[in-house]
Order: sequence, then structure tokens, then C-alpha cells
Amino acid sequence: MKSYVNADQLESKRAKLQTVLDSAKTQGERNFLGQFATPISLAEDVLAHAKRLCDLRVPIKFLDPAIGTGSFYSALLKVFPEEQIHSARGFEIDPHYGFPAKDLWKDTGLDLEIGDFTYREPRELCNLLICNPPYVRHHHIANETKTSLSAKALRVCGVRFSGLAGLYCYFLALSHAWLERDALAGWLIPSEFMDVNYGQAVKRYLLKDVTLLQIHRFDPNDLQFADALVSSSVVWIRNSPPPSGHEVLFTFGGCLEKPTYSKRVPSHVLDKETKWTRFPVSEPRANTGVPILADFFRIKRGLATGDNGYFILSPDEIRARDLPMQCFRPILPSPRYLSNDQIEGDRDGNPLVDRKLFLLDPPFDCLEIQTKFPTLWLYLEEGRTSGLDQRYLCRHRNPWYAQENRPPPPLVCTYLGRGDTKSGRPFRFILNRSKATVANVYLAMYPMPFLTQALDADPNLIVRLWETLNDIAPRRLLSEGRVYGGGLHKLEPRELANVEIPELADLLDRKSLHQHQQLLFTK
Repeated sequence: MKSYVNADQLESKRAKLQTVLDSAKTQGERNFLGQFATPISLAEDVLAHAKRLCDLRVPIKFLDPAIGTGSFYSALLKVFPEEQIHSARGFEIDPHYGFPAKDLWKDTGLDLEIGDFTYREPRELCNLLICNPPYVRHHHIANETKTSLSAKALRVCGVRFSGLAGLYCYFLALSHAWLERDALAGWLIPSEFMDVNYGQAVKRYLLKDVTLLQIHRFDPNDLQFADALVSSSVVWIRNSPPPSGHEVLFTFGGCLEKPTYSKRVPSHVLDKETKWTRFPVSEPRANTGVPILADFFRIKRGLATGDNGYFILSPDEIRARDLPMQCFRPILPSPRYLSNDQIEGDRDGNPLVDRKLFLLDPPFDCLEIQTKFPTLWLYLEEGRTSGLDQRYLCRHRNPWYAQENRPPPPLVCTYLGRGDTKSGRPFRFILNRSKATVANVYLAMYPMPFLTQALDADPNLIVRLWETLNDIAPRRLLSEGRVYGGGLHKLEPRELANVEIPELADLLDRKSLHQHQQLLFTK
């Protein structure tokens, strides 16, 4: 490496340059390209941790495949002694950042190439890779690009990604070819890979092809990137086979060196666990046969209409257009409009709520509507003229205006929530005594047959079930869900179904529950 000027002076110039370059782009443009610059304080924390994991006798050959203006490289110069840095290389796909950064670091010996790392073949290998790859969601990646990246990832390290994988997954896989034996890599990536289905391929790579040293997850209430609603983690790996009996260090909150929680988890436990974000706060699951919500309820996401503004109307809107009420059914409004967690119905089954809404779902074909309900026919023609019938959901329905089958659920759970609400409960369980269905901001809970029989025999049982659900400890729900930046939590149907709930069994005939569990097991 060439001699360089004062690292603090260079960092001051880089920080100013970052501000200028960011201000020349809209936030939407940067979001689309996944350009979220790493704060220098975080970069220095990451490199300081890397220094503790490195052999200080070995010259550093540094690589950042998505270098931006060079915050990690700046931290490298500050943290590591000059004489230990043998070489440094970076790639930046966007000339808007790449050329100014190249000029900034020109006298330091950094080999910065303007180009797409994912299409480059390895030259000199590295022994220290630190990267905050672009957070580009799958729907912003062209299909032909996905096909090319998937084939290359499979060839490089045997990882086969789902089409839902974000660009950061491909960076992780393709960088494998650039790592020397025993090289250290630190990846600043979204925590979502630990929970989502497409993350299974990432987790297999981390457990089977390299030694996973540590995963540090930042507290989602402490956003690392002010303009990105993601929960971030730093994943540390060493390019060597995992040793027998290996344990992975999971840390959470605080900083890398002083986390709020920490726990070592055996690799064989991780191999079976689908939700890694349970660690380090939760213990490994024990196969105890404890009842879970799936034993009592079929849980389905509420219906997706295709266009709420068109299909969900207020009574005033229905009257103004003279539309037939027999072609509508009641639907609960968004949770923010429900001041009560117990929804009663009027004599027609309509929910007694301030914000009354109805879902257009006519049980008639086009010919019947055209003949019997001319005003509704005109409304549907308006939808067709605007191209609504060609939207993804609508064009896969027959007829296009038909809605999913979602009978009124007696119990519903909110889909999104925050852990810092006044009630202390991130999710709300709502008792629905009306005939209203629900949209996809809710999870609909339908009792299993044995539970339906118990409810028929004891109509008051539904209230006790509802009260028990709302008494679930928040941590139990949060450990099954997923979290995003800012402390926003989400529960998918399978995640809610997996919540342990032995308290419900205490309300029921355990013999019936046991028979039901045995039936599920034999299936």
C-alpha cells in the first residue's frame, strides 16, 4: 500500500462528499438502487471488531464489493496499522459515487473499480472482506438478471436462491470465490434472511460451507440507516469448514463489543430452527408437545381485494352511486379505527363501529348483473375501463371482481404492531361478533372442528378464548414474528400458528385436543 495522509482528514472529506452526492439524488432513487451509506461510527465499530478477529501478524488484503464513497475503507485506515495493510480493493457500480470516491482515495493505494461486482471474476483473493451490499428487493431486479445471478451463485458455491431473494443474497454468495482460505468476512445485511423462506438458502451456506462465527442484530428501535426501514445485522464468517460441535455467537442490541444480550447456539440447533431471530433472547425450542395456536385454529391472512379504494366503499359512497346492498358484505376497517377489541353486530350482522365499510363481492355473473343491477354494471365497466381487471389479483379471478373466500372470523389478530404501544401488546386479538370479513391487515382465526363443537356447546367459551389470547406474553408473540427498522413487528399466518399456547388447553377437554393432535400427526 502507498503511504496515505491523515485518516481523520480523509474521513472529514469523505463525509462531506457523501452529503453532497446523496443530496444530488432523491431518496426514491437511492431506495430503488439500495444505496444506504454506512455511518462512519458503525463502520469503525465493524472494523474494530474485525481487528479483534484477525491475526495481526498476517498482512491485510481488503475487499469491499460495494464500496460507495468508502466508509469501511476509511475505517480500515483508522483502525488497522498502516504497515499491516498489504492491499485494498473496492467495486462501485454507480459512477455518481464511484468516480468522486476514486479521486478522493487516489493517493492511498485503493484499487477502486467502477463496475458491477456481480459480473467480475476474481483476481487477487482477499483475506478481509467487509461489505454493506445494496439492499435491492427482488421485485426491482429484472428477471433476466435474476436468472444470470442465480446460475452464477449455484456455480460459485452451490447455493440455489428463490426468486424472492434480494440482491444482497447474491453478493454474499458470489463473494465466496474471492475469499482466501480462512479469510474473514463481515456482512452488514438486513436481518430478514433469518426468518423468511428465501433466507433458508443463505442459512444453509452459513452453516455448511463456511464457519459462521457471530450474528449481531441491532435493536430495531435504533435505526442504523435513517432512510431505510430495515432491521440490520452484522454476519461474521470465516472461510473454512465448520468444526465439529461448533457454536455460533448471537448478540443483540448495543454495539458489537458490548451487546445487550448474547448467547451461543449450537449449529445443530440452528440447522432445525426456521427463525434465527429468536436468539439470543429466547432459548432453543424443546420438543415438548406444548399446544400451539395451529392446534386450535386455521389461520389465514385476510383477503387482498386488488384495489381497496374501488372494492371497499362506505355506505354514503354506495348510496351516491345507487349500488345494490345485496352485492356487498361488511368488512372491518383498519385496526387504527377500532377503539374496541370486542366488535358487536347489529341485527343484520353489520359491525357496530364508527367507520362502517362494505366489500363489493356480488354473487352473480356478468350477465345477471347487467340485467338485474344496471348501476352496478356501470360501476364494473368503470373498473374495466381503468384497467383494474388486468391487475395481477383481478386477472387471476373468475370473474375478475370476485373476492377470496373469507367467511367472518370469530377472532382476528392484527398483522402489524409495535412493541412500545401503550398497552404493552404489539398485536391485538379482536373478538368479532359481527358478520364482517377482514382485509389483509388482519389474520383471520377459524376454529378447528373440535373447537367449533366446544364453542357450540358453550357459547361463552369464545370470550374466555379471546381473553386468554390477549394475555399471551408479548415476548412469546415477538419471538415468532419478524421485525423491521423502527421496531415495527409483523406476524405471518404460519408464525402466529406456531405460538405456544398451553393456556388454551386448560380451557378445553384435553382428550379432544389430544385426539386432534394425533389426527394432525398421522396426516
